[in-house]
Amino acid sequence: MIRNRFSKWKSAASVAAILSLPVLAQAQTTPPPATPPPTTPADQPVVQQPVPAGGGRVFNPDMSVIANFLATGGKNPKNTAPSMQLTEAEIGLQAVVDPYARADFFISVGPEGASVEEGYITFTTLPAGLLMKVGKMRAQFGKVNAQHTHSLPYADRPIVTENLVGGEDGLSDAGISVSKLFATRALYVEAIGEAYGGQNNVFQAPERSKLNLVGRVRAYRDLTEGTNLDVGASIAHGPTDVGPDNNKTLYGIDATFRYRPLRRAIYKRFQARTEMIWSTQDVGPVRGVQESAFGAYGLAEYQFARRWYAGARVDRSGHTLDGALKDSGISGFLTFWPSEFSEIRGQFRHTSYADGVRGNEVLVQFNFSIGAHGAHVF
Repeated sequence: MIRNRFSKWKSAASVAAILSLPVLAQAQTTPPPATPPPTTPADQPVVQQPVPAGGGRVFNPDMSVIANFLATGGKNPKNTAPSMQLTEAEIGLQAVVDPYARADFFISVGPEGASVEEGYITFTTLPAGLLMKVGKMRAQFGKVNAQHTHSLPYADRPIVTENLVGGEDGLSDAGISVSKLFATRALYVEAIGEAYGGQNNVFQAPERSKLNLVGRVRAYRDLTEGTNLDVGASIAHGPTDVGPDNNKTLYGIDATFRYRPLRRAIYKRFQARTEMIWSTQDVGPVRGVQESAFGAYGLAEYQFARRWYAGARVDRSGHTLDGALKDSGISGFLTFWPSEFSEIRGQFRHTSYADGVRGNEVLVQFNFSIGAHGAHVF
């Protein structure tokens, strides 16, 4: 009886399935209605597709800002700097111009206004392996002159820089620089020749034909896997404003020893540097009457923890127009790096001037940056 009922139900279901086949077949064979193509009215603007993320920055330069805050305490009758000031905010604009050149601009904004500290284009693919820079640059004379303030390991500049090489702005001018790198298996030698217009803190050209010339030879060698030695010799020559035909010549020798063990590179580092500068300048109405001066500094810096550095510097220098007057000083400094974007430095400085004046000062420096700032001269 149950089997008969199941057979009847199965037959009924089969009949219903068969009756529904034509309807399904007709539904599947009927094509869907065609969708008309979209039309854009003539007066309606065409909407462009959005640019992928990051594509709009391809042609924009790398931009950065580095600020230097300096607080000064203590007594020094010859240092009239305020107790606190934002001495400089450096704006960096750097980009690749094309496959053959790149451009670097550094605009310095300080209490006295804004100026172009450096702004030049570098041609990297010249014949014979030459590298050429055109624009306003810090001359490659010695070590300290070529460095920006925020890249120095101390809060001030050595006395020899203040007395003989133009102070904070130093030997910086508009000109052309050509360099060539010679490399062997163990030694790298760089030769640099530069010509400037002669309008800076060191040289003053009375006419167009009198240029300020700078030459430098630098040799670099790895001593071991963790130590290297960098030695350089520099010369700068040009006219001055002391007399109509008076010239000035600077000679410099510098040496830097670095130690940085590879396995402990982020915890240990030692650097020792010295720079010696001789100055000869015409001082009389008759050509040949000269005044000579000599100055030097010695620096030692040691990293004893991951973010801590300590160092000391000794200074001594004569004056450009009177080499017998000699200033000297000694400094000790301690630096803490909270991160790669900021640093905090404390420095004690004692200065003994040639006229008997003494100065004891405490400097506190804060450097902080935003953006991608390219590396400066090594």
